[in-house]
Amino acid sequence: MTRTTLRETLEKTGILVIDGSMSTALEQLGCDLNDSLWTAKALDRQPELVERVHENYFAAGADCGITCSYQATIPGLMAKGHTLAEAESLITRSVELLLEARERWWQREGRAAGRAWPLCLGAVGPYGAYLADGSEYRGNYGVSDDVLRDFHHRRMELLWTAGADLLLMETQPSRREARIELSIAEELGAESWVSFSCRDGSRIHEGDLLRGCAAELEKAYPHLRMIGVNCTPPQFVEHLIGELKAGTSLPIAVYPNSGETYDPATKTWHGSRDGLAFGDYARRWMRAGASAVGGCCRTVDSHIREVVKARELFRKLG
Repeated sequence: MTRTTLRETLEKTGILVIDGSMSTALEQLGCDLNDSLWTAKALDRQPELVERVHENYFAAGADCGITCSYQATIPGLMAKGHTLAEAESLITRSVELLLEARERWWQREGRAAGRAWPLCLGAVGPYGAYLADGSEYRGNYGVSDDVLRDFHHRRMELLWTAGADLLLMETQPSRREARIELSIAEELGAESWVSFSCRDGSRIHEGDLLRGCAAELEKAYPHLRMIGVNCTPPQFVEHLIGELKAGTSLPIAVYPNSGETYDPATKTWHGSRDGLAFGDYARRWMRAGASAVGGCCRTVDSHIREVVKARELFRKLG
């Protein structure tokens, strides 16, 4: 199997444009995601819409796509009545849907436009996402390392075997859980990318300093290729980039949410943004040293177009 590396893509793009939210984009297409499976529900019920979301993000300018597997877990899917074989097939399908969407977009417009071949990022959500109670924004689940390892291992193996270019451990509130995930990636020989969710401008949600997490993980895991933050309020991101630069020499990725607050009871977002355009933020983050920029919850293809324009301005004017 031929995979594209992050280094190869960054050499072509300079700054990598990450895609936006899967959930908000699916909701705009009519999906009801008020379910413990959240976006993983669409893998089974409306896979054609998952493909459409991926294609729309590539068309908007994304240089990578994140699979619809954040909340696709074996125990979560089996709790909804799927057999083990069906659950594993749906996780594999999340990669296949992205690869198929990528190929169609590439043949239709990507190749002719001289675009970079987009990376396929196999999304690995934290244990808290499976709990579906908002604890990916808290951590401290009260379970053992063995429980976390058993929870993550098979899903990560399926995503990698299906053809993901990198494994993306995202919205990670816990240094301990990140270590376990990255250890599994090392065993699989998989290039990896870890992205933390942060409570403020310096700490991840469990309370550890982000710069300390970055320094430790870079030294410990040779297949780790990028470190960043996601699903964090955008007003914290510029300072968090500085924290990451103080802790690591690896490329830095940021793809925050829109600035609203998540309610786990209703699985909805509330609250006002701070008024600064997403593209203005994106250019600030590039100036601060981010090598990859995109959006998380509540961002859609229009936000990604803003990031593309910000990259063009950054290339011309800094």
